[in-house]
Amino acid sequence: MADFIFKISPNIMLGSYLTARLGQFVKEWGTKYMLILDPDLQDFDIGDKIQNSLTERKIDFFVFNDLPVTPDSSDVERALKLAREAHVHGVIVAGDTKTGNIARAVCALYNEVHDLYDYMDGAVPTSAPLPLINIPTTMRDAFLFTDRTPIIDARSRKTKILKTQNGLCKLALFDPNLSINMTETQIASNSIQTLCIAIEAYISQKSNFFSDTILEKAIELLANGFDGSPNISSSASSEILLAQGGCMTSLGAALSSIGPASLLALTIDGRFQITSSLTAGILLPYVIDDAAKYKSDKLANVAKIMRLADQTTDTKTAVNALSENIRNRLALANLPARLKDLSVSIEQLALAAEDAGQLDFINGLPRSMNADDLFDLIKQSY
Repeated sequence: MADFIFKISPNIMLGSYLTARLGQFVKEWGTKYMLILDPDLQDFDIGDKIQNSLTERKIDFFVFNDLPVTPDSSDVERALKLAREAHVHGVIVAGDTKTGNIARAVCALYNEVHDLYDYMDGAVPTSAPLPLINIPTTMRDAFLFTDRTPIIDARSRKTKILKTQNGLCKLALFDPNLSINMTETQIASNSIQTLCIAIEAYISQKSNFFSDTILEKAIELLANGFDGSPNISSSASSEILLAQGGCMTSLGAALSSIGPASLLALTIDGRFQITSSLTAGILLPYVIDDAAKYKSDKLANVAKIMRLADQTTDTKTAVNALSENIRNRLALANLPARLKDLSVSIEQLALAAEDAGQLDFINGLPRSMNADDLFDLIKQSY
């Protein structure tokens, strides 16, 4: 058995209306912040609520929300320059995974003296990072509790993995109310991607007894968030259940690894600016079908946790029920079921497969895979 080492540093808060008390929480790490906001939040009052909480508690801050749909290393450079000029004490970020990636990079490199691209090409930061307060709004961040963050290289559109310091994130604040502004289709797409992360981490070669325990609970919470809790005495809303499942998924993924669908979703988004939740959802059933050859027991257990099979169901039937359930969820949410529906050619996707094969996450997949194997997965789902 491999050694089990558990390290986690951030405070985790999960509850309704916690963002209203953000100013109270962040005082522990400073009084002057850069607030990085997902541009999509401008259409709602989430950004205003966050800013009001800081203003009411006399927290000095400035807002950075000048980000494209798919931010890259040039956006990290701009954000870093502004943070350094303002001499901030820390960074607060509210938004999706891509916005969180930019914030993590800023915190990791704020006190470094070398060029950004040195670190994107493999150099490791050695100085103390800025404190990061992360408010995920889509509950599907596989890198929230890790010491790595993906950044798109503006020079090539390749996805690179930036190594960060341990303990960079000081507070992760999950507020279920942040999801109420999303459409039903967005919620479905994000929830399926979260389930994808949980299942892939559960069947990863890097999984262990502790990650399995957390991910099994994450999958149960997500399934209950999809379909309602079987416990009639539970009063938890679907928003709360999905937030809880997202938090547990982020924890479990940090203890294990993302899988082929999540890896390809990263590189396809980097190359072609296609939302990763769409790609991950399309690929997930094919990942399940492939992994059924060598991770069937675990996949059957996922089906049973999700109440798609009972304890007497044979393994093959349970696994088939799981992959079919994902396809049905995509259809019910009117989400694309094939990569060809995303207006990208198979030749273009070959580049994304090559990019994915060069990232070190390739070593944590459910089985030994290379870029050719990832491209085979793309061809099956095209």
